[in-house]
Amino acid sequence: MKNQAFLRRLAFALTGIRAAWRTENSFKIEVAAAAAVLGVLLWLEPAPFWWAIATLTIGFVLATEILNTAVEGLADHLHPEQHPAIKAVKDCAAGAVLCASIAALGVAAAFVYDTVLR
Repeated sequence: MKNQAFLRRLAFALTGIRAAWRTENSFKIEVAAAAAVLGVLLWLEPAPFWWAIATLTIGFVLATEILNTAVEGLADHLHPEQHPAIKAVKDCAAGAVLCASIAALGVAAAFVYDTVLR
């Protein structure tokens, strides 16, 4: 894959995103939540700072979910039977998604406080 044309590498990346969409309900839920967040931002018209923070946060959550999907898929392929080490790896990947989601909730709380409650 090294030294391939940019558009070819982009196609690989989009294929990965489509694979996450097809196989992970969590990814679909997170994409729907991201669309809702963007809808709220369009409605409330906050400062550009909040657009930047929301975009970064959405990207962070979706990227961790895609990485979690990749780790779980690879682990299941390499070791289909249950094993404590594989469980630990998959739990860590899921934990990364949880951390990203909690951070996103923190950003949402700060946004609500700053733009709605203040």
